[in-house]
Amino acid sequence: MATARPRLAKSHYELLAALRHALRRFQRFSRDAALAAGLTPQQHQALLAIKGFPGRDYVSVGELAERLHLRHHSAVGLVNRLVQRQLVRRTPSQTDRRQQEVSLTAHGEKLLGRLSAAHLREVRSLRPELRRLLESMPAD
Repeated sequence: MATARPRLAKSHYELLAALRHALRRFQRFSRDAALAAGLTPQQHQALLAIKGFPGRDYVSVGELAERLHLRHHSAVGLVNRLVQRQLVRRTPSQTDRRQQEVSLTAHGEKLLGRLSAAHLREVRSLRPELRRLLESMPAD
């Protein structure tokens, strides 16, 4: 027996469209902020993924690839470019010499700090709109 699909009201579509619009606005802000700071959006995302990794301030290249949904060789190229710009450093892992740990340099920390402060301000400015959207979410 087939499961009945839930009926979606017009209000469901309006909610999803408004949420998508808010997310796209944030993505555009993020892209523009990264470019203004001299980074590509992907480089900014990599710095944030490294600094924001749960429980530590470094990642392996494989972990970075997973966080950014990249293939391993693409993550290697990204790390190489960040190393060249002196935003990250690679050091041999203390626990597994086959792996390298990628962490931010002082320059990378400073740049990410400025970008993150701006992003948090933008998220705070979106909070009332997101709260309104979520509170208006129709019941199932």
